[in-house]
Amino acid sequence: MPRTFLSIFFLTACVSGDNTSVGENDHSAAVSVDYFVESSPDNVSWGWFPIEKEPVLRIQSGQTVSINTLTSAGATQREAPAEYLPTLGIDLDQVLDDVTAFWETREDRPREGRDGHIITGPIYIEGAEPGDMLEVEILDVTTRVNWGINSTSANGGVLSPTYPGAREGDRELDIPSGSRHIIKTEGARNEEFAIYPGGIRVPLAPFMGIYAVAPNPVLGEPGVEVEGVQGSVPPGAFGGNLDIKHLKAGSSVYLPVFHPGALFYVGDPHGAQGDGEVSGTAIEQSLTGVFRFNLHKDREINTPWAENDTHYLLMGIDVDLDRAVKKATWAVVDFLEDRKGLDASTAMSLASVATDYTISEVVDYTQVVTAFIPKGIFPD
Repeated sequence: MPRTFLSIFFLTACVSGDNTSVGENDHSAAVSVDYFVESSPDNVSWGWFPIEKEPVLRIQSGQTVSINTLTSAGATQREAPAEYLPTLGIDLDQVLDDVTAFWETREDRPREGRDGHIITGPIYIEGAEPGDMLEVEILDVTTRVNWGINSTSANGGVLSPTYPGAREGDRELDIPSGSRHIIKTEGARNEEFAIYPGGIRVPLAPFMGIYAVAPNPVLGEPGVEVEGVQGSVPPGAFGGNLDIKHLKAGSSVYLPVFHPGALFYVGDPHGAQGDGEVSGTAIEQSLTGVFRFNLHKDREINTPWAENDTHYLLMGIDVDLDRAVKKATWAVVDFLEDRKGLDASTAMSLASVATDYTISEVVDYTQVVTAFIPKGIFPD
């Protein structure tokens, strides 16, 4: 049977309803969980963040939810997953039931203005209102299957002729278009690795590419080609397809609230990714995430930010990479003024002297620069 268990140990009562259920567990980690949301057809959207969709779950601030997510790799092709994936060398018992269930609904789903990600949600947080801030603690992220897919192309990712900065006569990569790397993963929990030819092993660091709240789509803005429909590829103020590999277990992401209940979505699961995601994809691999949701009333923010044990992560998002760097710098200065009480000159000095700027992803139309402020420089 496919691995549909939860890699968590339930310490509190789990609630099962129409859209939530309690899965098996392997007792591999002690994480208190209040609810489990499966990635069933009713619980996922394809390529967008619906605002009017009935929540798959309603919770109180402070509660913890385990959420299954699906990679779209192997779930949206013409052939049924149980027929298609074994031709790629994937064992039939590693084809998840919910992948097949989604595949059977794909032709009934709207596609205009939508992209390719399969996204679980929304989760409604009671009391959340516009002007609040939603904190999502990432407690645990585990693989659901022992494989993932990475796609490469002579004209994909940063090598696309339509990529900003492309010039006539640029060097072309001599590989078949649409190549798929079927990557098997092995190892014990927290010690998994991806196997490449020639004995190459890449340590897994599973994370969700998409953390989002329901947006306010504006026609003509990145990813909004249809009135009221925010496509899932470009990230924005609502979060979305950030593809920041550091948003893994042990970190927290903070999102602005635009609609009652916040309406949280999660998806685009990755087994591993390098900063930049230059081919356009990571190891696309179905995952389970465990999250605690904390609502901060009257804490208005304009763009997502995050933190882990060692750093504050501030983000700059723009269609222009130079503008993204500028926005990340402003985010650092504003953060240091607002949260640390520094004057603007000192904040700008630390933005240059103590802060590192990383290109997190550059292939999703809008580009993401993440600024890392070390926590260790502060006396508290």
